[in-house]
Amino acid sequence: MTKFLHRKGLPSYLFPSIVPYLRYVKFQENSRKNRRESMLFLEHSPCLTGGIGAKAENLLVSPSHLNSLGVEMVTLPRGGDFTAHEPGQIVGYLHIDLKKRNLSLGDFLRVLNQSLVVSIKETWGLTVEENPKAPGLYTTEEHKRKLVSEGIFAKSYFTSFGFALNGLNNLSTFSLINPCGAKSEDMTSLLRLGKDKDFPKKRREFVEIFTKTFIDLLP
Repeated sequence: MTKFLHRKGLPSYLFPSIVPYLRYVKFQENSRKNRRESMLFLEHSPCLTGGIGAKAENLLVSPSHLNSLGVEMVTLPRGGDFTAHEPGQIVGYLHIDLKKRNLSLGDFLRVLNQSLVVSIKETWGLTVEENPKAPGLYTTEEHKRKLVSEGIFAKSYFTSFGFALNGLNNLSTFSLINPCGAKSEDMTSLLRLGKDKDFPKKRREFVEIFTKTFIDLLP
């Protein structure tokens, strides 16, 4: 585990190996209970997660089929519909005490998205933007495709969960769902965009830029 900036009382960590999803769920619960802020950057083994807005018709296969594929299914209190996690993503989890920082949830989301836009542009030269009709960040070509999925949970003025940026993952797990209610063909990755060169180095660079930008924008 690599530790990055620790400014404004907010440490950030990059994990070198895969972290089991349910291990993170327990971590975020303990973080909220203890009001302990942090940012984590990691990746998960193949799994599907469903938020409070998840619709049954957006899960395209049976639970038994998921088991046969070795894909875990987890239901969560975060916002959003179904999404997928795969090795090769950059998953960022943000545990922020909104009350202590006098920060509204809307302001937090603006800081998050602004930090992602800046970090992706500086690291890979890609321009991404929000879609007013759906969460996440999308490429700006004619057929806009989602590069970053987002799902935030805020309880007791404390945030958890965060974002997943598709990196070297092949997106196969997304074919099992309609991600966030959309078609899986609407997803993209750094690999598909031809931005996969020197990925380990670029991942670290992205985390460094995101961490600094996010912390600088916080009150």
